[in-house]
Amino acid sequence: MSAHRLRSYRELPVWVVEDHHDVLPFIYRAIGSKHLPASNISFIHFDSHPDLLIPVNMSADTVFDKDALFSELSIENWIMPVVYAGHFSQVVWLHPSWAQQMKEGKHLFLVGKDKSTTTIRVTSTDDYFLSDGLYVPEEQLENPKPLHLDVILVKEPGCEDTDKGESTAKKLKLAENEVAGGPASASQCASSQGVAFPVCEGVEENLRKGSSPCASMETNSDLNAKLARKVIEILEKGDAYVLDIDLDFFSVKNPFKEMYTQEEYKILQELYSFKKPGPNCLEDALVDCVENRIRQLEDLEAAFADFCEDDSEETVQRWSSNPGMSGLVQLVNSLKCRIEAPDYEMIHQAGLTCDYAELPHHVSSEMEIEGLIQSMKCLLKNLPKPTLVTLARSSLDDYCPSEQVDYIQEKVLDVLRSLYGTLDVHLEFSPGSSSV
Repeated sequence: MSAHRLRSYRELPVWVVEDHHDVLPFIYRAIGSKHLPASNISFIHFDSHPDLLIPVNMSADTVFDKDALFSELSIENWIMPVVYAGHFSQVVWLHPSWAQQMKEGKHLFLVGKDKSTTTIRVTSTDDYFLSDGLYVPEEQLENPKPLHLDVILVKEPGCEDTDKGESTAKKLKLAENEVAGGPASASQCASSQGVAFPVCEGVEENLRKGSSPCASMETNSDLNAKLARKVIEILEKGDAYVLDIDLDFFSVKNPFKEMYTQEEYKILQELYSFKKPGPNCLEDALVDCVENRIRQLEDLEAAFADFCEDDSEETVQRWSSNPGMSGLVQLVNSLKCRIEAPDYEMIHQAGLTCDYAELPHHVSSEMEIEGLIQSMKCLLKNLPKPTLVTLARSSLDDYCPSEQVDYIQEKVLDVLRSLYGTLDVHLEFSPGSSSV
């Protein structure tokens, strides 16, 4: 269906869920109701995590049975199956400075069905995919779908003003208070140490002209305009777009750091460490790297599965005799001293996050949250209205701090209301919730 024949919502729907992958049924519902096209959707994704992994053993054909698909997905691996299903063609991951899991810039690669395993795999050689064993050469894929992935950094405001010693976040708050109830003037803007988005009336005209949108920010204005143009150009490639916001974009924890001691976490990092391939290595070296990584992860998964049944000293010693697994003895002994019945499946899941980079951990101050809220608002102000919005709280699993999540949610909804008017908000994160 062409974009101009799509149906329109009377009010912008906003679906608020707890676990991030639970937004997907609502996106599929919009496709089914012809509010979204079946293909060539752009996906704008504010998050401290890429969520671009793939269920390792899931058959690629599962994507064509939505109920089976939804049952297979988790918070870290729900976007790429939608790419393979042909719905998402452009993905933009907008992330804060503390989230460094992927290289900045454009990533153009294929997502397809591995001929040998019938699972979904990619041709990207980014460490993010290599460390999970997801890379295969292009000739090994069938039914490949191209993905245009853009990774864009949004630095949290926090630089000091050299004249007055005031933080940018504080100035943002003051500026917002000054213009409460009215549009922002061209001299009021949100800036950061890196990416900065202007809060300015007439910014679209400035973008078309390539001129400075904020007179007081000459240093960053060209960067602002260039970045806004870049996102608009990405959206122009698609027929519609979904705006997706994980509240841990604004403040995030690594919950595993609180589950395990420093020493235990360090052992996990050593056990699951990923040996990166050298720069400019050949395809054969990449294939070998992935095969070695898959064997390493399979051995660790098997060990912890065995410990679920029997974590006796003899069993642990047997597994620790394998190359690279000697740390198991110290890890299990430490866990058993603290915990009556360690959850070895959870420990393996924690280990999978300890490969080439740690999970981001940055509990933001109120000023930092406010600054990122304004940065998001500035970008969205310059973009067309999305077809629908999805929000993930990510608080029950402790990625977004539980003491901050309600505050952040209200701030985000306030921004959306200020930009798009009356919203059709659906609170789907608690039993019995309804539209508000």
